[in-house]
Amino acid sequence: MSIACAPSAGPLRVAPYLGFAGFGAFWGVWGATLPELRAHAQVSDAEFGVVLLFVAAGALPAMLLTGRLIDALGLRVAGVLLATLGVMGVVVSLASADHVALCVGILLVGASSGASDVAINALAATVERRTGRPVVARSHAAFSATVAVSSLGAGALNAMADDLLVVFAAGAVVTVPLGLAVAATTRSAPARDAAAPGGQDTPTRPGRASWPIILLVIGAVGALAFASENAYQSWGAVLLTDAFTASPALAAVAPAAFATTAAFTRFAAAPFTTRRPLATLVVACVIATTGGLSTAFAPTLPPAMTGIVAAAVGTSLLYPTLLSYGLRPVPDESRGRATSAISTVAYLGYLAGPAYFGLLADATGVQKAFLGIAALTAVLPAAVPALSALRRAVAVRPVDGTPHLTGPR
Repeated sequence: MSIACAPSAGPLRVAPYLGFAGFGAFWGVWGATLPELRAHAQVSDAEFGVVLLFVAAGALPAMLLTGRLIDALGLRVAGVLLATLGVMGVVVSLASADHVALCVGILLVGASSGASDVAINALAATVERRTGRPVVARSHAAFSATVAVSSLGAGALNAMADDLLVVFAAGAVVTVPLGLAVAATTRSAPARDAAAPGGQDTPTRPGRASWPIILLVIGAVGALAFASENAYQSWGAVLLTDAFTASPALAAVAPAAFATTAAFTRFAAAPFTTRRPLATLVVACVIATTGGLSTAFAPTLPPAMTGIVAAAVGTSLLYPTLLSYGLRPVPDESRGRATSAISTVAYLGYLAGPAYFGLLADATGVQKAFLGIAALTAVLPAAVPALSALRRAVAVRPVDGTPHLTGPR
């Protein structure tokens, strides 16, 4: 049985998609302009690598703190943080000529990005619970699609203008209004769950020790998922170049195909992420592992591309499904902190993934390194029984009146 949303939830339905579109617009511009940012800063590759570490240095503490901010101030925080992220891109472009200023600017980008990430995911999980629709997966699809479009647009604009400030300002023209739109559509959102939509879990009163455990487990599984997804996205073009001597234009097809496939898969398979989440995780892992093996043993370029596309189908569903599954039974008043816990642990996988793959590639070559990525997705199904058991353990009884979540604190 489906329960209708409160009237004020009407505009709220579109807020997650606006938020993830704005987030994707920023990161599409960022990815497309990194070579120019490095050149403008006049630093070596090693120095630029150190500079980029400030993204993580800003993101991690912001991700930990944002959940409390959302729980205290409400969903409108997501729009404000997203608009701030758009402005930070302009700040980085202005600061790029000075090494110290660039580090500070990138630190601010990382903090704004990490905070926005937690906020829009909490927003998507809240709207998913109130509408009974697979909003988390479809919001992530909007992100993937917008990254692809934004990166192409930023590349074209940069080729014409050859000016970082112009490109980041164009990105801000997209991201900031979308952030303000999110703030406007969430301003009148109800503060609490009115009722659980059909097929969704009822908020529960868990024990103090149980919720931190399940959130950390989901975050740890999410870290493996992030590491796998990031490997294909980041190293696909390198694989085509090193193993199959593809031209730069042809090599660029790999990340573009990955992002496009991820967007379509997340949108098309979204209903399964809420109706059969654990089965979706297992099937996605099987597809991703098959894609990894195909990529690692491909004798020519077409089978390698087929493997990358298959991996995109599988890995693109892992984190949205985990996030939806983990946050669905969490009551509104604690969903921000729960999102912070899952997202922060999962983000560690995103950071460690490139180093893990780099070590494998150094030892075995880029192509065979994808065996190590296939191993990550192959072991993920082993966590599914634990996820199910943990959720059953904490779902002790429905909350009457005001729901309360004791962890994480």
